[in-house]
Amino acid sequence: MSKKFVVAVSRQYGSGGHEVGRKLAEKLGVKFYDKELLSKIAQDSGMSKNLIEFYDEMPSKSLLFSLAMDAYPMSFTEVPINQKVFQAQVETIKKIASEGSCVIIGRCADSILADEEGLVSVFIHADMDSKIARVMDRDGLSEDKARDRIIKTDKKRASFYNFYSLDKRWGDVNSHDLTIDSAVLGIDGTVELLYSYLKLRGYVE
Repeated sequence: MSKKFVVAVSRQYGSGGHEVGRKLAEKLGVKFYDKELLSKIAQDSGMSKNLIEFYDEMPSKSLLFSLAMDAYPMSFTEVPINQKVFQAQVETIKKIASEGSCVIIGRCADSILADEEGLVSVFIHADMDSKIARVMDRDGLSEDKARDRIIKTDKKRASFYNFYSLDKRWGDVNSHDLTIDSAVLGIDGTVELLYSYLKLRGYVE
């Protein structure tokens, strides 16, 4: 590696973004964070991992969020629990980025690290038919249930991202360095494209 970088991957559900990120990290020989990040946030903050998971990428203006606020009322500092969890997430992501090159999936990492030198923000998407086929095969769902899960999950991710990122919009070409249709090149082809891009940017020798 010639210099430190962080690849922040946002993704549509069923686009294979997680697999792309994992394979890219393996190819680069750097650390990979997705669900693993939740354990690290809990460890760093001292908060319950169950609490961290409960609020993971939860949209803050939804009925689910309202119910969650009832379940976990504000602390003595009067700071909403979701804000505490997100702040813990911010601190852990910044700590991870300071330690070395890595690939981080979701959780507003690109917005949190917006001022970080070496940030590469990527959005992975695909056409609906490709996403449905992938989710049906991976999760054993019917076509209708796969479509419903995709729509609901992407709505949740967009709401979370748009709420916390403020000046960025989930999936907007102006919010990311690259937006890639994984259905065109496939997972491995998308990984190769990202690797080549990092090489052109001087992050890979």
